[in-house]
Amino acid sequence: MSNQKKVSVGLESLVRGLAMTAGLLLTAALPLTAPASENVPHRPFAYWADLPAPGQFIFGLVYEESESYHIWAANKYQNVTVESGGEKYGIDINQGYVALQYGIAPKWAADLNIGATTLGWRKFDSNESAESTTGLMDWSFGVRYQVYNELTQSNMPWMPTLTLRAGAVMPGTYDENFKFAPGVRSAAVEPEVLMRKHFGWPGLGAYGDALYRWNRTTANDQYIVSIGLFQQIKGWELDAGYRHLQTLSGGDIIYDPNDPGSIIYPREIRENNDAVEAGFYYTTAKRHFRYGFHSRVVFDGNNSDRKFWVGASVDFPLGGKHEE
Repeated sequence: MSNQKKVSVGLESLVRGLAMTAGLLLTAALPLTAPASENVPHRPFAYWADLPAPGQFIFGLVYEESESYHIWAANKYQNVTVESGGEKYGIDINQGYVALQYGIAPKWAADLNIGATTLGWRKFDSNESAESTTGLMDWSFGVRYQVYNELTQSNMPWMPTLTLRAGAVMPGTYDENFKFAPGVRSAAVEPEVLMRKHFGWPGLGAYGDALYRWNRTTANDQYIVSIGLFQQIKGWELDAGYRHLQTLSGGDIIYDPNDPGSIIYPREIRENNDAVEAGFYYTTAKRHFRYGFHSRVVFDGNNSDRKFWVGASVDFPLGGKHEE
C-alpha cells in the first residue's frame, strides 16, 4: 500500500472513530437540562482557519472574564446592578481553558478545548446575597479540513484560506438550574466554516466564521456568525469585527424589577445578541509563541445579559515539520 493510501485510510479511521465517540457522548448526555446562556470555548477572529504543521501540537491557554450590569428580559432592557459597601455587582464570570491543536496531515487538524468556569450574582437573591456556581465548562472538540490555503496555493488567487470544521460540544458540570449559568449545558454538534483573506495593502485582510450548533439536549438550536478585518504588521496582528448569536427557538425571560427574586428563566432560553469584538496578538520570530488579548461587548439582544468580555491567551507550538 502506498504512503498516500495509508494516510487516506488512517484519516478515514480517525474521522470515523471521532464520529462514533461523539455519537456515544451525545446519547449519554441527552437527559440533562439547561437554563443558561451560550458559553462554549471558541477562539475568536477565525483563528482556526489556519492549521498546525503536520505532527505539530499547539498548546494554548486562555483566560477570560466578563461582567454585565444589564439584561434584556425578552426585549426589555433592565438594570440588575447591586450596590453594596461602595462596590457595584452584576453578573460576573471568570473562566480559563486549555486549547489544544494537533496537525494530523497537511490539510487536517484536530482540536480539544476544555476548562473551568465560575459565575456569580446578587440581584436575583431575595437578600441580595452573593450566589455562584462553579464547574467544568461546556467543552468542545473537532476535526478541521483546510480546503484552500492562500499562502501556499496560487492557482486561485481570489480564494481565501478556507477551512471546514466538524465539531461537538459536551456539557459541563456547573449547576444547570442556576440563572444565567455560564453555558447552555447541552450536548451539541456544530458544523463550521472559517475563512481568512488578505487584500489591499500588505497585511490587511478579512476574516469570517460561521457555525450552526445543533443543541441535542435543549433543542434550542443556535447559529453564530462573526466577520471582521485584521491588519498584520511584522509579528503583530490587530483584529476588529462584529458577532451575532441567534437562537432559533425557546422561551423568554420574565423579570419584574420590583421583585428580582421572582425572575423566570426558561429551560430552553431563546438568547439572541449582537456584539463587537477586538483584539491584538504578537507572534515571536523564532519559536512562534503567540501572545494575545481579546475583548467582546454585547450592545443589543433578547433574553441575554449585556456582557463585557476581556481575555488573554498564549499558544506554544511544539514539534512538527513545516512544508517547504
